[in-house]
Amino acid sequence: IAQAAAPVPPGREETLDARAILQRAVDVAGGEAWLNPRTLVMRGRAVFYGPDGAQPRSTADDYRMWRIFNPDRSVSHAADGMVRIRARSGGRTLFEVGFDGRTTWNERGLVPQAEADAYWASNFGFGIIRQALRPGFQLARVPDGEVDGHPVFKIRLTDPGGQQTLFSIEKQSGAIRAMEFATPRGWHMRTYGDFVELRNPRWLQARTVTLYYNGVKQNEVFWTDVQVNAPVDPALFRHPAPPVD
Repeated sequence: IAQAAAPVPPGREETLDARAILQRAVDVAGGEAWLNPRTLVMRGRAVFYGPDGAQPRSTADDYRMWRIFNPDRSVSHAADGMVRIRARSGGRTLFEVGFDGRTTWNERGLVPQAEADAYWASNFGFGIIRQALRPGFQLARVPDGEVDGHPVFKIRLTDPGGQQTLFSIEKQSGAIRAMEFATPRGWHMRTYGDFVELRNPRWLQARTVTLYYNGVKQNEVFWTDVQVNAPVDPALFRHPAPPVD
């Protein structure tokens, strides 16, 4: 991690409250620029695993995500802003999903609302941490733990509607190492590693993201290119989706 937080003074760990822990994580992640991004464009590769989580089922050599953020997000586990995700292997589309602010679609067409709600409820959750210091959100510290060998503080974030998410924040560096929440698919945990600090704006980015449901690994994403606040055309998120090179 390029820029670690100031170390927690000896004997202070037990006295830190959830808000102080989160504020330290925000400072490490990039401060105001990280709290209020306009857009995010990411590119890398991904590996998808079978039901037992042991053997790869497929690999996307071209995995991309485009985001336009909603600065007033208040719901933790629902589609928000605009998002498009595409996975390709050898030029063939494995899957694609998008949300234009109202409508969800995938490579097969428009997605019925109930199906879309369940999909996003099982996948969306990290970005709500950017709102957590605002009025209407509740923060509580829960017992400490460990993620990939790193001792972590754990905090529970409750949004204004009552949805909850657990975040694990590394004690040494202040980096966000994991999030967890209940979903229609079961208990979801997402871990973050291989951090790099970007510039203009300063932004702590995890280059490795691993997703689990009920303790079984589902996929790993390896980000190689990340752009923060780059121009993104809202037309990219509409259905039918325009092609992207």
